Amino acid sequence: MAASGDFTPESERVTRQLRDEIIDGVRRPGSRLVERELAEALGVSRLPVREALRTLVSEGLVTPRPRTWAVVREFTTSDIADLDEVRSGLETLGFRLAAQRHTRAGLERLRATVDAELAAARAGDAVRARRAAADFHQTVISLAANELLNELEGVLRSRLRWLMGQRDDLEGVALEHEALYRAIAERDVERVQRLVLDHLATSRSTALGHLTRQEGEQEEGRERD
Repeated sequence: MAASGDFTPESERVTRQLRDEIIDGVRRPGSRLVERELAEALGVSRLPVREALRTLVSEGLVTPRPRTWAVVREFTTSDIADLDEVRSGLETLGFRLAAQRHTRAGLERLRATVDAELAAARAGDAVRARRAAADFHQTVISLAANELLNELEGVLRSRLRWLMGQRDDLEGVALEHEALYRAIAERDVERVQRLVLDHLATSRSTALGHLTRQEGEQEEGRERD
């Protein structure tokens, strides 16, 4: 029998599974999320599904619809621009502070995320590589040793992980993180600042390119119909 401390409420389990499926691209933007269908597929009652959808709406990954269903959020160019502006401010500060304040233990955690990301990218494991890439950014924010910054990152975490997941050049992202890790380890604040700005610019361009292609595919589908 599992220890009571290991118990995870059904709503948290459902939330985590749906969140991962959205961020990993299993559930595509615009996909319907119907309480009854999800409950049957996941083997739970409708209540934890309803609570999970409510949480994912608050995280910005799901758009509510009337009654008992919702859809996976379809991010617009304006959404991405807004998110990118906030992310740029948050992460530029976070990376700079991490370079100044990191501890040996924190740096070891960051090294582990880079190693995991590189291994996954070279193995062609896109899901694992993207998750490790998001973990890298989250670890950097923790190394900044600023509680308010950590709190703000937590509010945006799901949307940030979605945005980071838009890049397809897995090894390229991992190598950018490798360079950032080395600059942080050397406490080279100026180099960190330059590298993170380049990294964010590439992520922005890729996300917008993805969205443009998706919109083009949707338009072609409407014309065929």
